[in-house]
Amino acid sequence: MTTDFHVIPSNLASLHDAEEQLRGKAMSIIACDERLQLHLAIVEAAMDVGDIFRQFDTCDEDMKVAQVLGMRTFNAFGASLKLALSGYHQNSALILRDVLETVFLLDLFSGDRALIPLWRLADKKARMKQFSPIRVREALDARDGFTSKRRAEMYELFSELAGHPNMKSAWMMRPQKDSDAVIGPFMEETALEAIISEMGRLAVQAGEQINAFFPIDWSPALPSRLAFAQCKREWLSNFYPAPRPESS
Repeated sequence: MTTDFHVIPSNLASLHDAEEQLRGKAMSIIACDERLQLHLAIVEAAMDVGDIFRQFDTCDEDMKVAQVLGMRTFNAFGASLKLALSGYHQNSALILRDVLETVFLLDLFSGDRALIPLWRLADKKARMKQFSPIRVREALDARDGFTSKRRAEMYELFSELAGHPNMKSAWMMRPQKDSDAVIGPFMEETALEAIISEMGRLAVQAGEQINAFFPIDWSPALPSRLAFAQCKREWLSNFYPAPRPESS
């Protein structure tokens, strides 16, 4: 379908057409890779869980906070995927950092729901003191007894590669490792695989955290929750298979 050149400037219309061509190339790459298809399947399942969760009718303001955060992950996954398939790998990764931060917050709230009203009612100064990204990560690490700083490493990786202008961020603007940075979108198999793989890992975490907030007896959510659980099992078995027992 040809873009209407009378609606937007011709250069922007040409850019959109190029993005659509790159989307076709991306779909061809994905069609040949079952691992990428599985990553997208868990993304869809997590987004569906978020969509069902926002339909739960409640007057509980704390529950509404969790619903809005779940909706935020839905929108972020959709936008990140749109950008990735259109060739904007760095911008797609930037949105995934938002997913990571939101998942951490959901994780904190699911472990201690008394924190939700503190966050909801806090002014900016109080919120940044207790609920800034670094404070949330530190609280989660302390709760779980983690000392490896893995959460901080993941956040910093997204920040350096996509969130902040620096020399490392230029890596995601290169179609090849040793090539020059390019302007505009491009499609390269390794870059697409890296983004979609991270998207799949984050989708597992997002679905798990949203799932923790469902009322146990709310039956409309059961099909989506079951579909997510089944997809998660398949995803884990493929990407994190259990070690085989040693033969005697």
